[in-house]
Amino acid sequence: MKLHYKGKYDLNPESLPHGEHKPGAVRFKEAKDTKELGVIANVLCLVIIIVLVILVFVRCRHYITGNMWQILVGALASMAVLFPHELLHAVCFKGDVYLYTNWAQGIVFVVGPETMSKARFVLMSLLPNIVFGVIPFIIGMLYPCWLFLAMLGVCAIGMGAGDYYNVYNALTQMPKGARTYLYQFNSYWYMP
Repeated sequence: MKLHYKGKYDLNPESLPHGEHKPGAVRFKEAKDTKELGVIANVLCLVIIIVLVILVFVRCRHYITGNMWQILVGALASMAVLFPHELLHAVCFKGDVYLYTNWAQGIVFVVGPETMSKARFVLMSLLPNIVFGVIPFIIGMLYPCWLFLAMLGVCAIGMGAGDYYNVYNALTQMPKGARTYLYQFNSYWYMP
């Protein structure tokens, strides 16, 4: 994997690196642009965070009083893992990977022109959410005195909403044995 930092995404899908279309490729039924994806991901993120915060407050209610600083530290730590989150996506690629930001729409993402199997695509999509979200959340819920880990998990899991959307699309639209790739802003699948 070779990472290239491209800076701010200019909202022009034609500027994203991509390979050639594969014969018989089928476009995913998904958001048509970053604006629509931003709305979907942000609404999903909000729902996830509300549900998980309720769970944390129920489980950790005796530790919250006097430990509000842990909630703040956990939330701030989730911002610190934005780029490491994308780096974990990037390590799942074999070739060139490009990192973009678009803070106005709340999006940080990586793209690569290579194709990948459904399983590798799902792993690539979920890996950072497991490492920075699920694992800290579980530890924080098991040991409420580590409330900051639970809050890191809450925020990091919520911030992965766009990834869950991609996983859902891959699992529900790609047939067995299919491969996927990104072309401009949209994902495609094809049978090799």
